[in-house]
Amino acid sequence: MKRLLVIALVLFLAADSLSAYRLIYKEQLYELYHVQFYQYPERIAENVKWLQMALEADFANPLYALAEIENKTQWERYRNLFMMHVNLKLVELHLRWASKYNKQVAYFYNAPWRDDNLESLERAESLFEVALSYWQEALRWSEEAWQLQFVHLEEIQNWADENHRIETGELDYEAIIGRHLQRLRAVRAEFEAMDENTY
Repeated sequence: MKRLLVIALVLFLAADSLSAYRLIYKEQLYELYHVQFYQYPERIAENVKWLQMALEADFANPLYALAEIENKTQWERYRNLFMMHVNLKLVELHLRWASKYNKQVAYFYNAPWRDDNLESLERAESLFEVALSYWQEALRWSEEAWQLQFVHLEEIQNWADENHRIETGELDYEAIIGRHLQRLRAVRAEFEAMDENTY
């Protein structure tokens, strides 16, 4: 019994000495973003939450940036690339999330669940539209970052690559989302045309 009390006291003192810190900076919140093997909607929603919080937070001091910052020009490029990258991640997450509700084909044998399928398509459509709004933000920040395209930041080269793909038109989520919405509306029309004689 005495041994248990000593162990409990040691654990209590150890736990008390461990202090948590608040997540208040963009970089801290961004680092909570992670891709899971299984992409369940609730896990996607968790990542969306962290990235949305990152967009609203302040940047950490340049000493704690995710890249080595030596001057104000690098700091400006870093911030623009960071905002562009986070918005791109939010686009990707919303596309992944929408795919959980999107129907590719309106099979005749799904007629008994017509209303459920229509509701699912509505949810997918709203997620695609949210993705489109994040794409517009990513474009805005990409354009700002492009003004300083010759400023090299080794640690975030992949963000600079994304910036290049956007500015050269190689990456165009508006076209991708547009195709998804076009297919979704066609499938919706097929579900809406179903009646008691369909199945």
